[in-house]
Amino acid sequence: MSHPPRTGRPGPAPTAAPHRPAAPRHPLTGRLTALAGIVLAALTLRAAVTAITPLLGTVGAALGFGPLAAGTLGMLPTAMFALFGLATPPLVARFGLERVALGAMLVTGAGTLARAAASSTVALLLLSAVPLAAMGVGNVVLPPLVKRHFPDRVGALSAVYISCVQLGTTIPPLTAVPVAQAHGWRVSVGMWALLAFAAAVPWLLPSVRRVPPAGGGAVSGGSEGAFTAPVRRSPLAWSLAVMIGTTSLSTYALFTWLPRILADAGASAGFGGAMVALFSAIGIVSALVAPVLCTRLRNPFPVVVVCVLCYLAGYTGLYLAPATVPVLWVFLVGVGPTTFAMSLTLIGVRTRTARGAARLSGFVQGVGYTLACLGPLLFGLLHDATGGWGAPFGLLLAALALMTAGAFRACRPGTLEDDLARRGKG
Repeated sequence: MSHPPRTGRPGPAPTAAPHRPAAPRHPLTGRLTALAGIVLAALTLRAAVTAITPLLGTVGAALGFGPLAAGTLGMLPTAMFALFGLATPPLVARFGLERVALGAMLVTGAGTLARAAASSTVALLLLSAVPLAAMGVGNVVLPPLVKRHFPDRVGALSAVYISCVQLGTTIPPLTAVPVAQAHGWRVSVGMWALLAFAAAVPWLLPSVRRVPPAGGGAVSGGSEGAFTAPVRRSPLAWSLAVMIGTTSLSTYALFTWLPRILADAGASAGFGGAMVALFSAIGIVSALVAPVLCTRLRNPFPVVVVCVLCYLAGYTGLYLAPATVPVLWVFLVGVGPTTFAMSLTLIGVRTRTARGAARLSGFVQGVGYTLACLGPLLFGLLHDATGGWGAPFGLLLAALALMTAGAFRACRPGTLEDDLARRGKG
């Protein structure tokens, strides 16, 4: 075997190669498998929420429940998202992102089927909590899965999966009533289990685990202390939690009360429903735009400023002249929650590692959805107490001020790992 000629200069050090991730055996196959898993999982993350909402009257008549049970069903999603958002990071640390994603999809499918078979109100509430809890886990693992498998495409893949979440929010309520009329409410509610089981399949395939983290699991920049310091010590984490929580608080309050606001202004129930659909549909567009901006702009806070101005204009119109140009007001407040897609994208952008993204995602969504639980409830209580919409809109303005403050800090350049490393080991 021949040897290379000596040149008088030392050749490349043989230890240079380990600084780069080893090439996976089937990188394209693994990435496509991961992409399929992320897309299908994203489509399932709201189906259990919106598939039953248009059928509450039908289900209530069949099982014999009234407004109290319906209100409890309305609060379950954010409650489960909050609880299991906080509980997910330890699961990820023990079992890994892919196995936790697999378990979340399987439990979502099984819980959706079980809920469709519920024979009483209590059973419906308890069984509804199962898929919603699994969806809370799915909420948390998707951002770090993007960070792990597509560290070079965080913005583009965030846009894809957040858009799929929006599609999964919009499609089920559109099909719920026609399917229930043709086949019964149990089929209409239970059929979404098929999508959840399909979303589990990619995470069963070996190729998805042959993709290296590409830096997503490496520790760099002196960030080892970040893995022992509690996430709650990070101002970045709290800022993102406030940003996502106040945005969700406002969104869920409007989902619940927008039809009533328009009805009080003389609009029909059908028009109110159409405006809720418009409000939701605008989120698909913002989900495509916001992640790209978050990855291309060093500090994307100017985008937040635009969202705040849209919120203010829309709130002003809905309060002072809801019957004048309601489509414009709803369009404007629909642009506002672009900050939600920004928050999810910043989880990946403001972390160095997939492990850091998982910890940040769990904290941000756990705390954020706890805050969001208060939105519909406080909005309704303020309306009942005052008899008008001034105080409820005051609540939304207060949430907007908090969101702006949180976004100002969250959009500043920096990472969770560096933030925690400065605060030492916990």
